Amino acid sequence: MTAPAHEVYAVKFGQHPGGKRAQYFHGSAAEPLEKPTQLDYFVWLIRSPGQDPSRDIVVDAGFTAETAARRGREHWQAPSRALEGLGADCSAVPYVILSHFHYDHVGDVEAFTGAKFVVQAREMAFWTGRHAARHEFRRLVERADIERLAGYALDGRVLFVDGEHDVVPGVRVHHVGGHTAGLQIVSVATARGTVVLAADASHLYANVEDDAPFGVLTDLPAMYDTFDRMRALAAAPELIVPGHDPEVLARFDPVDGFEGRAVRIA
Repeated sequence: MTAPAHEVYAVKFGQHPGGKRAQYFHGSAAEPLEKPTQLDYFVWLIRSPGQDPSRDIVVDAGFTAETAARRGREHWQAPSRALEGLGADCSAVPYVILSHFHYDHVGDVEAFTGAKFVVQAREMAFWTGRHAARHEFRRLVERADIERLAGYALDGRVLFVDGEHDVVPGVRVHHVGGHTAGLQIVSVATARGTVVLAADASHLYANVEDDAPFGVLTDLPAMYDTFDRMRALAAAPELIVPGHDPEVLARFDPVDGFEGRAVRIA
């Protein structure tokens, strides 16, 4: 049976223009160390056939203005508000896929009042386990975010996945690890072929295109394996969409009225 062709959008809600390449690449890949490198912050909208907003699927939930102020990030608007600009009804979204639990991906979940949150079981286990309090891990999350997600699990609102899972026909999550213990990517059947939403499996195009791992990781071999997995899943190299690259807004067609903020990937 052929999977339906979905539409996929990237929606920018903020940025961090003050970084250096040394912060964003591992080892020798970080050279030249002082090269300015901007990160953009995105969430992604998967629109099912029929244009029914109640069937929209969201990937990741960004962060709040309060977190942005504390961490020195530019926050243009709440990710949920940015999605609503494209016609999404956040209160009716049935699934929010969370790639991992770092602060910039899980902060604005409260707007999705009717959603189940699709999470790799090992991601929840890690951030409620014995290593989460160690500084190099703890600095990457917000306590309130982890507590909120644990509460949703107790409320039965978390769909735990172990490995691969079809969220709906044509939208599949895949555990890959590397950046975090339970990092997952999303493959989406579209009219252009399979799109891979990499999230932080490849922050920037240069990570996957140059085989150059990102600087924050839990498992270096797993990160290299993840590059191979994404290349195998995507219908074409240009359909691997990194999680934080400003170039995303240049490589895909802008949404009318949202130039510089939203693009249609497929």
